[in-house]
Amino acid sequence: MALRVRVCSLDDIADGELRAFPVHGVTWPVIVTRVDGALVAVPGVCPHEDVALATGELRDGAIICAGHGYAFDLATGHCTHDPLLELRRYPITLVGRDVWVDLL
Repeated sequence: MALRVRVCSLDDIADGELRAFPVHGVTWPVIVTRVDGALVAVPGVCPHEDVALATGELRDGAIICAGHGYAFDLATGHCTHDPLLELRRYPITLVGRDVWVDLL
C-alpha cells in the first residue's frame, strides 16, 4: 500500500532548480525538480550522511550533496561515488496541476 501525499503544484517547480517541500509527519522534505523536462521526486536527505540535499547543487542531471560531494544520478538514483548507495526515487502522480508523490 502506498502513502500518496500532495507535495506541491507544477507552478512551484522550475527546470534545473532544487526545491524542497515539507511533508507533514515526515522528518525530511521531499525534493521535486525537473531534469530535461521530466519530473523527479527524491528524499531531501543524502543516504550517505543525513545531509540536506536541497543545499546541494543540480548538475548534469545529478544532485551533488553539499556535505561530501557525493553525486546521485536523478534518472537512476545511483551514486557515482559509491555503488552501494542509492537515492530513492518516488513515483509521481499528477492530479490536475498538483504533484502527488508515493512515499512508501
